[in-house]
Amino acid sequence: MRRFIPGPVGISPGEAWRAALGAGIGLAFAAALCRMLAPGQPAAAWLIAPLGASALLVFVVPASPLAQPWPVIAGNTLSALVGIACVQAFPDPVLAAGVAMAVAVLLMASLRCLHPPGGAAAVLMAVAHVTHYDFAIFPVLMNSLALVGMGLLYNNLTGRPYPRAQVLPADPGLRPVDARRFSAEDLDTALARYNQVLDIGRADLQVLLEEAEMAAYQRKLGALRCADVMSRAPVSVPFGASLQEAWDLMHARRIKALPVLDRAQRICGIVTTADFMRLDSGSGVTDLQARLRAALKPSGSTHSERPEVVGQIMTRSVRVASGDSLLADLIPVFAHDGHHHIPVIDGQQRLVGMITQSDVVRALYHAPAA
Repeated sequence: MRRFIPGPVGISPGEAWRAALGAGIGLAFAAALCRMLAPGQPAAAWLIAPLGASALLVFVVPASPLAQPWPVIAGNTLSALVGIACVQAFPDPVLAAGVAMAVAVLLMASLRCLHPPGGAAAVLMAVAHVTHYDFAIFPVLMNSLALVGMGLLYNNLTGRPYPRAQVLPADPGLRPVDARRFSAEDLDTALARYNQVLDIGRADLQVLLEEAEMAAYQRKLGALRCADVMSRAPVSVPFGASLQEAWDLMHARRIKALPVLDRAQRICGIVTTADFMRLDSGSGVTDLQARLRAALKPSGSTHSERPEVVGQIMTRSVRVASGDSLLADLIPVFAHDGHHHIPVIDGQQRLVGMITQSDVVRALYHAPAA
């Protein structure tokens, strides 16, 4: 019996008001526009009842695959055409309604325009005994176009992107859903085994899974801040430090990255082992160690085309974090963005620490069980 108990809607009162106002405005706009196009006609001639259900989908669940413009427009219109054809083929309204519903579902599924109100449109044609195909154009198609037009305007103005992308970028197999736990192929396999229509797009499902993963990390790490796990007083070099000085410091301390500071002790870049490996001495030497030694050797000239200070080879775009940032927020930065070292700064943008992948792993290991 617990299966009959409805679950929570899952939206805030503000979102409920946003959706309700949108549905009312969208339906009223479609009705007013179509009434202007059919003056003096009864309401049944310029407004179809299934449009109310379409309005609910477009404005309440604009991210749903069933609420996108193509399903709304094509689902309603094609289903109305099917219903009219069934009226002409079957005099019995019971048989006409049943066949129209079945054919409409098959047609919408095959054309990727599955839209529940489309089924209602097909049945409406059968029970109202509509025999003229132009009824599918006006009011059905016109109602749907007007509703979608208002949906595009209202949803985007109120912060709900519409239409919502339903197809992933090219090469989805190479695009990880979550590099820590599963791949895009794993998600496809799970959806294929489920083998039911989901009222959520695949892209949105991916985002929800990633946010659930982040919530799990947050639950485990609790209120752990960057300042709690960072390495304090990290080794750094000034902008004008020589390449040899920086390389010797990294080698002596066995570190792979050095923050670069300006005269105000604010971070202006970061130099890594990879930056040194890209150095070219111009001598044509192919051996890596010999080429590096040649590149690090000062030219002794006041003008040189070769870089001689770390400010010339450092990476200027640096991902930083503040000491009071949640450590869980850095998990995707390390996992997805390829970062290995993240400098930690204070309120004056001065360097106060460094967080590495090792620090994160250590924090996860020592985190208390939830």
